[in-house]
Amino acid sequence: MNYATNMIDAAKKLRDSVDSLTFAPPITHVYNPLDYAWEAHELYLKKYANSKKSILFLGMNPGPWGMAQIGVPFGEISLIQNWLNISTPIATPDHQHPKRPIQGFNCQRSEVSGKRLWSLFKERFINPELFFQNHFVANYCPLVFMEASGCNRTPDKLPPSEAQNLYKFCDDHLREIVDILSPTWVIGIGAFAEARARHALHDKKIQIGHILHPSPASPAANKNWAEKATQQLTHLSIW
Repeated sequence: MNYATNMIDAAKKLRDSVDSLTFAPPITHVYNPLDYAWEAHELYLKKYANSKKSILFLGMNPGPWGMAQIGVPFGEISLIQNWLNISTPIATPDHQHPKRPIQGFNCQRSEVSGKRLWSLFKERFINPELFFQNHFVANYCPLVFMEASGCNRTPDKLPPSEAQNLYKFCDDHLREIVDILSPTWVIGIGAFAEARARHALHDKKIQIGHILHPSPASPAANKNWAEKATQQLTHLSIW
């Protein structure tokens, strides 16, 4: 099996599917980094989705200073450039929010969730080849939602009708990448991702768990997040 090629095809299918959706106010802007940051995302898949995995880490959707900027899940720019060795030109969405410009690898903001997550993996595995030998990181939903103020709106805050249409495509994609990578575990990064994995994969023989989301919006994550996440993975007998 050509794992990377199949993952790229699956990402293209998801990209095109969610591009067909529309969203009503209070959402005024929707970014799809699988469109304008495709080159970087494709490179991520080519480099690191090229084998069977034991553990799939699953996030919610792109952060405004991470994957929204550079197309790589939890994309803390310095770590993606210097540890994953990914750096490519990034285009811009057709309809940008003036408070949320896409600057690609020139963005100076830190993606705190990504910094915490990838720093943990770097500390434990030293080099990305060792990490990706058995692990992969993906997002459930590829879209970024913004209100008129520039405020980020997460997928779980969508109206039921809009969420249902979006979740169908995202569930299908999650099932597809699980079929490709054949992980033993899917670990939701946060409760939302775990819940969506349990729903989408309810009929598959796969183990599902979660770790605390590293977002600074979570008070519990702002003190010893790496230690807490490691303890959770140890408790599941994953690490």
